[in-house]
Amino acid sequence: MNQIVALAIHDIERRDGMYQVHAADKQLAVTPTTQRLIDELYDLYNRRASKTHGKFTTAEGYPTQAQVRDYVEDTEKDFLLLTTRMMDTLRNQAQARSASTGGHVLFAHFRREARDYLLVSIITDKLSAALTSERDVRDVRHLDLDGFRFAGRINLTAWAKGEERYISFLKGKGDVSEYFRHFLGCDSVVQDRVDTSNLVTALKEFVAATGLPEREGNEFLGRAKAICERVSRAREELEFDALANELMPKDPKKLGDFLAHTDRALTDRFVPDRRALVSLVRFRGGTKQWKVEFDRDAVSNRAVIFNAAANTLTLTDLPDDLVAQLNAEGLGNG
Repeated sequence: MNQIVALAIHDIERRDGMYQVHAADKQLAVTPTTQRLIDELYDLYNRRASKTHGKFTTAEGYPTQAQVRDYVEDTEKDFLLLTTRMMDTLRNQAQARSASTGGHVLFAHFRREARDYLLVSIITDKLSAALTSERDVRDVRHLDLDGFRFAGRINLTAWAKGEERYISFLKGKGDVSEYFRHFLGCDSVVQDRVDTSNLVTALKEFVAATGLPEREGNEFLGRAKAICERVSRAREELEFDALANELMPKDPKKLGDFLAHTDRALTDRFVPDRRALVSLVRFRGGTKQWKVEFDRDAVSNRAVIFNAAANTLTLTDLPDDLVAQLNAEGLGNG
């Protein structure tokens, strides 16, 4: 559950090419309506696949980190002051890039599973119709939650602990979200091998979480490897939505939601590193005395037998040249 600590909404408007901020004079109260708003935004943000992850940049000219630090270290926790200062930064970045028509800027400090987060989202109004009690139809305006394009989240707890990635934001297509990245002061340098390894881990976790039978799970991971290798050879960026659609055409949302969850910190749209893809279908291990490497199919086909209780591996159908070497040494006769 999301425990709201503080909540505020300011407005940013573009008029005649200039951006103006209409700052709120008070925080929003925590009510069933605002609780529902944050819960829905949290879920919608998590389900958006196109996110980039990073950390605060060390370059000069990005004041958001200092603004957030002042808030965190302030015993009074003046959330309205923090968000008003951040709105000035947002306006400056928007003006420099003419990247947005503006909207309602929602700031939420909330706590979830013993971690504190700061969520920022730009939401616009949407016109719709409502049926009145007199059986008449009238125009109504409401927040278009499904349509938000700009949003970011700072994991305040992960930042305090010095973790490597604690900021995420919606990437969007092209440079549409660059001004929002600059507003957050996020260094989102993509590390293809790290991002590929994280994806490999997530795909394996998905197989385990969904309880796929061994053979189906191996086939799933094998297809995932083939797709990622194809994208890598073409030097194209991998998109999670496209991956989910190809891997699970009957239910892509299931995989898409799993990969998109913000807490997994998976960066969408990167060129897969083929070296990091190997572990999707292959196991490797060894000691000072031996090394072993085998594909997942070897376990399914019983060419390699793993006994978890005895902590042993049994290799079957040994190749003739290996058998000949062992026999020549007189091994295995005792």
